[in-house]
Amino acid sequence: MDLRQLAALLAVADHGSFSAAARSLHTVQSNVSTHIARLERELHVTLVDRANGSLTDEGRVVVERARRIRGELEALASDVASMHDEVIGTARVGMIGTTARWLTPLLHDRLTKEHPSLRLVVIDATTANLLPRIGRGEIDLAVVNLPTNDPDVIEFPLFDEDRILLAPLDHPLAAEDTVELHQVADHELLLSAVGSVFRTELDADAAALGVTLRAKTEVDGLRLVASLAFQGFGAAIVPASAAPEWLSSAGNWKRITITDLARRSVGVIRRRRGLPSAAARATQDVLTGLVAAADNLPPGLHVVTDPTHRRSQ
Repeated sequence: MDLRQLAALLAVADHGSFSAAARSLHTVQSNVSTHIARLERELHVTLVDRANGSLTDEGRVVVERARRIRGELEALASDVASMHDEVIGTARVGMIGTTARWLTPLLHDRLTKEHPSLRLVVIDATTANLLPRIGRGEIDLAVVNLPTNDPDVIEFPLFDEDRILLAPLDHPLAAEDTVELHQVADHELLLSAVGSVFRTELDADAAALGVTLRAKTEVDGLRLVASLAFQGFGAAIVPASAAPEWLSSAGNWKRITITDLARRSVGVIRRRRGLPSAAARATQDVLTGLVAAADNLPPGLHVVTDPTHRRSQ
């Protein structure tokens, strides 16, 4: 078994076929086939279904380990370089879309200045999508809704965020500047999908207030929920960062404060097992520093002044 064989298998897993894997590795298809065939002979199993290019059950197990091996090798080079005051390597960061919109530009600029040899990769996805990718070692860090209730990750709170109502100007609630949740519940809403962290917490808070929220449409993705509200399809409950104030001047909608609704928590997570690379550690430090500077936060976001009591142990 050698690294070229594992790299070939990972390329097939990532790109879906031997030919696409070869292109990504800048080699020919026969080389990819040879490497995977040798790996299969050594393990005495079939790793890739030649009929459709999909992984077998055994292939998925090997790929999961191979990703961790690749991550450790990248971390090794990054750690050694950091001993000579240079952070190199790649930091793969997942980020929920509403946060990515304002935080990614700040993160890019700060890393470019402080660690110019570090390569940043940002993946825009939901908390539900990012959690398993952290577990599989596909990404180093993820900025997600907390808590995750996942024993395999460590959570580091970053900020708390108001949950607000977006209402088209012709909506009955658009005449209000502040509302209580029972007033919102009198109307059908655009809501995030059942099972998402945001929706689960929202329903729990509503139940605690004796309120039941009614969905007109459910959408998997808070930015899309906000976009539908912007376009006048209905009122929506979203995190404050989903509706930047600079957009409101050009839109036919209004931000309305919900006075009795708790804030959501957002934080960065990483795998509990394994040592993060110097590149990942540097990126997490920069993320934390950016959020700690309250001037960087959009309206409706609040620095967590004492995160230690909320950190998972």
